Amino acid sequence: MSDGIRPHNRVALLAVTCIGQFMVLLNNTITSAALPDMQKRLDTTLTGLQWIVNAYVLAVAMLLLAGGVFADRFGGKRIFLGGMAVFTLASLACCLSASVGWLLAARILQGIGAAALSPASLALLASGYPAPGDRVKAIGQWATFSGIGLAVGPAAGGLLVQAFDWRAIFLINIPIGVVTLIVGARILPDRRNPEAPPLDVPGQVLALLVVGTLAFGLTEAGDKGWTAPLILSCFAASVVLLVLFLVVEARSARPMLPLRLFRLRLFTVSNAAMIVVGFGLMGSGFFFTQFFATVQGHSVLRSAMETLPCTLAMVVCSPYAARIAARFGFRSVVTVGLVLAGAGLVTMAAVHTDTPYLNVWWRLAVTGVGFGLTMSPLTGAAISSVSVQEGGLASGISSTTRQIGAVFGVAVLGAIVRTRQEHGASYSSGLNTAFLTAGVVTLVSAVFTGLWLVRQQAPAAVAPQTVPTAAPRPEGEPVLTDRS
Repeated sequence: MSDGIRPHNRVALLAVTCIGQFMVLLNNTITSAALPDMQKRLDTTLTGLQWIVNAYVLAVAMLLLAGGVFADRFGGKRIFLGGMAVFTLASLACCLSASVGWLLAARILQGIGAAALSPASLALLASGYPAPGDRVKAIGQWATFSGIGLAVGPAAGGLLVQAFDWRAIFLINIPIGVVTLIVGARILPDRRNPEAPPLDVPGQVLALLVVGTLAFGLTEAGDKGWTAPLILSCFAASVVLLVLFLVVEARSARPMLPLRLFRLRLFTVSNAAMIVVGFGLMGSGFFFTQFFATVQGHSVLRSAMETLPCTLAMVVCSPYAARIAARFGFRSVVTVGLVLAGAGLVTMAAVHTDTPYLNVWWRLAVTGVGFGLTMSPLTGAAISSVSVQEGGLASGISSTTRQIGAVFGVAVLGAIVRTRQEHGASYSSGLNTAFLTAGVVTLVSAVFTGLWLVRQQAPAAVAPQTVPTAAPRPEGEPVLTDRS
């Protein structure tokens, strides 16, 4: 082969990178099934559960772009194996954690490993499959594994927690990680780009401080009060840090986030909508299992299985979203998807202790279909709005904005639930308010997205949770034309 990679090694390369991405996405959703057991065994509050989820998501969100830069600069193999090693060791640390504090530290390490794994895996595929057609197929399979990881997370978590306890959801990562490290060290190609740009350290640090400070304020506001000095200080500090971040990025020769991209309406609107997708999907998903387990009193396994209509609908719809957008127009599909997702969440605000499952599952399914229709076209829109050379950067920013939305969704909706309880409402009523808030935010986003989007082209081969990397978009990749 001209690129020096034999066909059987390409199959192994695809398998190893898919497993890595599968683990990253699996740990996005598998934790939700274990939250009731964690709360009981670790004797923690809702705030503690929020941080257990957000510690991982925040680390992934803030370091994805850095992971892509490192993969280009130091080689996908080194970053992938390094990320897998950190992820595996962090999973072991999670298993051994005896307190929430230690678990949070381990979850942050796990997120750091995941932020290296995800972009490095796609960079390895881009170099291992140089032919555009082969590369598109490989990325499609990689994206499928991403979706499977999201879909099986709650069910796998429920099974493991039911059979053992919450530690089992992290223990399963260890043998998979060890095998992947051994095989990856033997077959992954070692390539790097010596001309890759350096990491924008000031921008990276400031971005982490902005999102982290704001997330802390939003998460703790429910317990400490929205007008508490510490909370108001966090909000003020986040504003100051944001201004400082914008100034630094505007003056940087190689910024991690080129501000000029936001002059492009399609890029700005698609990323704003992606924040809402992360907010609604992860924010409400945080409470789905808790509704069935805590409000309706079902077992951990049953509760996890009852959330499947949302994730399965999302996984089934996602691969077809770009094709549908190619036929009916990007703006139409995204707007319809956001409307469906918002409507599904609004209807979830009407469920209560005695609502039969036959009257709940379809609400979850509608929500899943809606989000499944939005993520792929939104990522494609962000990529299509920039030059081919900046496609990888745009896709990385799109993935980052979704993760940031997830952090804020868990923080804000959790704070709403706690605030409602402090005012005498039941936990069930608090969940209803959280679902309603997520639904209204999503519906408002649908209106603004539909009004502001313009005719553009978006690539058809981009999948929902894909492309969190700095790898360029493959030449010859098919595009879809917006007919809205």
